[in-house]
Amino acid sequence: MLILTVAAAHEVRSTLRLDVDQLADKTDEVLRNTLDGFAVDDRRAKARRLSMTDFSDLRLTRMPLNNGSGQMPALGFGTLILDITETITVTRHALEARFRHFDCSERYRNEREVGEALQAGCAAEGIQREDIFVTTTLWNTNHRPERVEPAFEASRDRLGLEYVDLYLIHTPFAFQPGDEQDPRDQNGNVIYDRGVTLLDTWRAMESLVDKGRCRAIGLSDITLNELSPIYESARIKPAVVQVEAHPYLPETALLKFCKEKGVVFLAFAPLGHGMRPGLLEDPVISAIAARVGKTPAQVLLAWAVQRGTALLTTAKTAAHARENFDISALSEDAFDEINRIEIRQRLNQVVDTGVPGFIPRGR
Repeated sequence: MLILTVAAAHEVRSTLRLDVDQLADKTDEVLRNTLDGFAVDDRRAKARRLSMTDFSDLRLTRMPLNNGSGQMPALGFGTLILDITETITVTRHALEARFRHFDCSERYRNEREVGEALQAGCAAEGIQREDIFVTTTLWNTNHRPERVEPAFEASRDRLGLEYVDLYLIHTPFAFQPGDEQDPRDQNGNVIYDRGVTLLDTWRAMESLVDKGRCRAIGLSDITLNELSPIYESARIKPAVVQVEAHPYLPETALLKFCKEKGVVFLAFAPLGHGMRPGLLEDPVISAIAARVGKTPAQVLLAWAVQRGTALLTTAKTAAHARENFDISALSEDAFDEINRIEIRQRLNQVVDTGVPGFIPRGR
C-alpha cells in the first residue's frame, strides 16, 4: 500500500497540476501551429489559384538556371530567318519590342548578322550585355569531342560576344564530321557518325563551362528517354532542354521531369510554326482570344509561360514582334480549356532523324 505524507501529497498534486498545465500549453501550441499551417496552406492554395490570373507581368518572367549562372527570359526570339538579308532588321525589331532572349544556331548561317544587330541595337538603346541572354547551338557535324570547342569559338566569334549565355547540342544525332552541314550519300540519305556517343559530346560541352566562355549548357530536339541517361551521367547537369511544344504537343512527361530536376523547358514552335490550318485557327484558342481581347498568338504564348515553360517565337515584322511580346495572363478557366485540347500533332520530325524540318536543304 502506498502511503503519502500530507507534504508529499501536496507535492504530487502540484507536480500533476504542472504536468497537466504543460500538456494544456503544449496542446494549445500544437493547435495554433496546426491552424497556422492551415492558414499558410490556404494562402499557398490561394496563391496557386491566383497564379493563373495575377501574374504581375508575364512578359518579364525569367527562369533561373540550375547551375546558378543567371536567369533566362521566358519570352525568347528565334533567329531562324530564312532570308539572311532580313536578319539584322528583324532582330532589331525584336530588340525594340523588348525581347531580351535571342536563340541562334550555327546551322542557321546568320550568327554574324544577329550579332551585328544586337550590338547596334544595344548601343542605340543603352542596353547592357548582362541584360541580353544569347543562346547558340552545336550542329550535328561537330559532335566529335575535338570539334566541340572550335565550333563553339567560331559561333562566339561570329556573334561578337565575350561569352555565350547558353550553348545547346542542336540534336542528339551525330552527322559525318566536316564542313558540309547536311552530308548525304548517293541515295540522298543522311550520313551519320556512329563513332561518337552523345555522352562523349556532353563531356566536351562541360569543358566549355569550365573555361568560362559559356555560362550554361543544354540539349535540344531530345526525347525524355535520351535525356534521362545524360542527366544522370552529367557532371554539369543540363540547364535547359529545348523541344517542340504547344497545345497539340504538350510534352507533359518531359515537362514534369524538367520541373522536378530544375531544368528549364524551352518550347519552340509554340504557335505551331504558323502552319495553317493549325493552332492559330483552333476553335478553342480562337474563342478564348475573342473573349479576352487578345490574338490567338498571344493566347498561345501566355499559356506556354503560365505552364512554366520558356518559349521561342519569330516575327518578320515589327508589329508582329510587338504582338508576340505583349502577352498577359489567362484566367484559370481559359488555361484549363487549352489543357483539355485533345488533338496531338508533332510538326517537326527532327527528334527522329536529326534533320530539322524547318530549315530547307541546301541552307
